[in-house]
Amino acid sequence: MRFSTTTVVSLLAVGLIVSVTYGEPPKSQVVLPPTPGNPRNSEGDVVQLDSGDVLLIYTHFFGGSGDHAKAHLASRISHDGGATWSKDDKIVVPNEGGLNVMSVSLLRLADGRLALFYLRKNAHDDCRPQMRISTDEGKTWGDAVGVIPDDEIGYYILNNDRVVQLNSGRLIAPVSQHVGPGMPKRNNAGAMLVYYSDDSGKSWKRSEAAARPPKRNDRDVMTQEPGVVELTDGRLLMWCRTNAGSQFISTSDDKGETWSQLQPSKIQSPLSPATIERIPSTGDLLLIWNDHSDIDPSLRGKRTPLKSAISADDGKTWKHVKTLEDKPTGWYCYIALDFIDGHAVLAYCAGDRRENNGLAVTNTQRLPIDWFYE
Repeated sequence: MRFSTTTVVSLLAVGLIVSVTYGEPPKSQVVLPPTPGNPRNSEGDVVQLDSGDVLLIYTHFFGGSGDHAKAHLASRISHDGGATWSKDDKIVVPNEGGLNVMSVSLLRLADGRLALFYLRKNAHDDCRPQMRISTDEGKTWGDAVGVIPDDEIGYYILNNDRVVQLNSGRLIAPVSQHVGPGMPKRNNAGAMLVYYSDDSGKSWKRSEAAARPPKRNDRDVMTQEPGVVELTDGRLLMWCRTNAGSQFISTSDDKGETWSQLQPSKIQSPLSPATIERIPSTGDLLLIWNDHSDIDPSLRGKRTPLKSAISADDGKTWKHVKTLEDKPTGWYCYIALDFIDGHAVLAYCAGDRRENNGLAVTNTQRLPIDWFYE
């Protein structure tokens, strides 16, 4: 086996990794650069259609580049499995929120229909996910159904590409609650919980929140932006970004209704979301994150580099660490990931901190599954 000059040994998750960097990072495609009147394109998701085409729906900002600026959801299409993309937008959901709509999750349901999830942001104390269904492969979408009912109004963050369907058919929408029931005032250290549905999204129930980790320096650990993956033994693993130097994790033994106390993992990262999904063809977990296990001090807190790793034991150990992006001034986050025709298709924020706010640009990559194991 031939490999390039850097061999890094680091700790990750709960085990030891030997990290080998092979050659240069793969080339990414800038699909959605900012343009005049459109200063930010971010937080989208991808899904394969019955035709074989790949649908990308993303957040198209037109009222500024901040998280509360006006935006609508727009789509692009790929006819070659995610290698290239159409140049013109189609508006999918107009700006129906008081502030905006953003953060897309696309999910192929067990019954074959497509589900679209997104945040409807009405105000600084009312941000809740919505669900729409398509029965014609994304040509049209039905009426929005609120995941969180009106008697639980609050500020809930559901990241892009986060909703999952369990083997049982249950839908899981992991959220970070910052305002709402049980919170007398806004807390940037969110409550980590899920909403779950056993009737294909017609109705939703709220889980218990994972117990907070112990305070650090008399302050709450900043827990935000959770994700969930189903493990091979039926348990659920939740992870979330923090300001404590790593992703924190929790588990559920009852399909997401209750959660263990959040605790640190050895997935070292800045305050930036990670992605973990199961590769259908191998059964292994794929992790994509800002690896800060051996970071230069000048890059601490920055969302770079972007790396991948593989786990064959449900996250106990991670191997085959590969570099996707490593520009020191890059800003890589909010990963959309789907497995299509033997490839991983990714769409993610990839701005440059020297030129914009880091969230302005969406890049894509299409990589053979074998690449992640090299």
